[in-house]
Amino acid sequence: MGYITPESPRSQLSSEFRIIKRPVLTNVRDKSAAVDRANLVMVTSSLPGEGKTFVAANLAMAIAMELDTTVLLVDADVARPSLLSRLGLPSSRGLLDVLIDPTLDLADVILRTNVPNLSLLPAGAQQGRATEFLASDSMIRLVDELASRYSDRLIIFDTPPVLPSTEARVLASHMGQVIVVVAAEHTLQSSVQQTLAALERCPVVLPVLNQISRSEVGAHYGYYQPNET
Repeated sequence: MGYITPESPRSQLSSEFRIIKRPVLTNVRDKSAAVDRANLVMVTSSLPGEGKTFVAANLAMAIAMELDTTVLLVDADVARPSLLSRLGLPSSRGLLDVLIDPTLDLADVILRTNVPNLSLLPAGAQQGRATEFLASDSMIRLVDELASRYSDRLIIFDTPPVLPSTEARVLASHMGQVIVVVAAEHTLQSSVQQTLAALERCPVVLPVLNQISRSEVGAHYGYYQPNET
C-alpha cells in the first residue's frame, strides 16, 4: 500500500520522508529553536483526499526508525478514521472513548505495534458528534496531558482537513508543529492560502507537496544505491 517499514529496502519514498522528518526532529531537539510543544505534530490538509493519513503514517514510521525517538500516532480524524484499517488492525477503543469516559486511562487504549518505538492511539468508538469532541475542553486537557506525560515522545495527530470544519483549527492552536499536505495539480492555490491563513497563529507550519509525478529527490535517488559490479 506504499507504506515504509523498518524492514523495507531503501527507496525513493523512504528517502523523501527522511527529508520531511528532519526539520520536524530539529524543532524537537534544538532547544535554541524555542518551539513550544514541538513534540506535538499535527498532520492535516485543506480538503479530503490529499493524502494526509498516508503522510502521517509514513512520517511516524520514518521517525520511529530513529535510534532514540519513540512515536505515538493518534487517529484524530474521528469522523472518518482510517488508520487501523489501513494498517490491518481491528477496531479498538481509543481517543473518543477517553474523551467520553474520564475514568478511562490513556495507557488502557494505546496500542503497541511490532514496529519498535511506534505506538497507536485509535480514534475509538464512533459518536454522533465525534468531530465536535476535537474542540472540546476534554480534548484540550487530553492534549495537555499528552504533552506533559509523554514529553520524551513525539506525538503525531492525523486530523480532519482544515476547510470543511473549524475543529481542526482549534486543535491546531494547541500544537507545536503543523504539517499541511497539498495534493499536486489538484488542490487550488486559493484553498491552500485559506488553510495557511487559518493556521497563521501556529508556531511552525510545514507544507508537504504530495502526489507529484516526479521529485528532485527521485531524480538523484540512484546516488544512494550501491554500485553494480
